[in-house]
Amino acid sequence: MPTAAKLFAAFAFGLVGFFAAEVMKPSFPEGMNLGWFSVICGLIGIYVGWSVMGANAGQGLSRAMATGLRASATIAFWALVGFSIYEMLLRSIDKRYNGVMEAVLGTFELAYDYGALLLSSYMTLIVLVVGGILGGMFSDWAAKRWT
Repeated sequence: MPTAAKLFAAFAFGLVGFFAAEVMKPSFPEGMNLGWFSVICGLIGIYVGWSVMGANAGQGLSRAMATGLRASATIAFWALVGFSIYEMLLRSIDKRYNGVMEAVLGTFELAYDYGALLLSSYMTLIVLVVGGILGGMFSDWAAKRWT
């Protein structure tokens, strides 16, 4: 059921996902084609904001901030998983893997490498943490305002 809290959460976490991706871009190796990276992270943020944060809004400010942090972590997780699978598929088209299991293990290696890159980008972590807290507070405000 659509609610104002879900709409506001989708908007807020779409922005969090987009700006976290924009801040992370300089951390990638030079010459890496990032294409739609920021837009896809923003779309992941919209979905996570709607389903995770929007569904739990209106239960108090401290719970909203904690759920906002959870939503930011969920955005980071699904972005890592999605881009690792995408990169594995591109590498498998180039015949870099000898079999299916090697490709699956390659996905985990890519996710580990991207995760280390994420953890080394302090500005991205700051955007995710502060954006998650503010997005949670924003969603909680909307839930209380229009309930």
